[in-house]
Amino acid sequence: MKNITVVFWSGTGNTEMMANAIAEGAKVSGNSVKVLSVEDATKQDIIDSDLIALGCPSMGAEVLEEDFMEPFVESLSDIDYTDKAVALFGSYDWGDGEWMRDWENRMKDYGVRLIEDGLMIHLTPDDEGTNLCKKLGEKLANA
Repeated sequence: MKNITVVFWSGTGNTEMMANAIAEGAKVSGNSVKVLSVEDATKQDIIDSDLIALGCPSMGAEVLEEDFMEPFVESLSDIDYTDKAVALFGSYDWGDGEWMRDWENRMKDYGVRLIEDGLMIHLTPDDEGTNLCKKLGEKLANA
């Protein structure tokens, strides 16, 4: 059984919906799945996890949320990711996904093995978006 942690920040609830759907998909393999708001997460949660999903919506000029998510992601720069797989996700209202591309590149610079490109959903996940989240959770669980 793998330990999976899903950490997210959500301002409107859209990214939280994504986090819960990803967790639901990850549970299909009988893994231990923990979903945490970034305000409640610690670096140790990430260290203790085999598989990780990090979620944050696009904010401002297509950046990560600056008060909680940005410092949390920065704190993860020195973790050994050798035996870990990571998925990134988030919702957005406008823009072309620059925040996700920047985040992916940053995590790769940390030595992270991303299981696929970050999942971006426009505003509130509809049924199709929710299914994409569940599939991402399943893929993470099998990484």
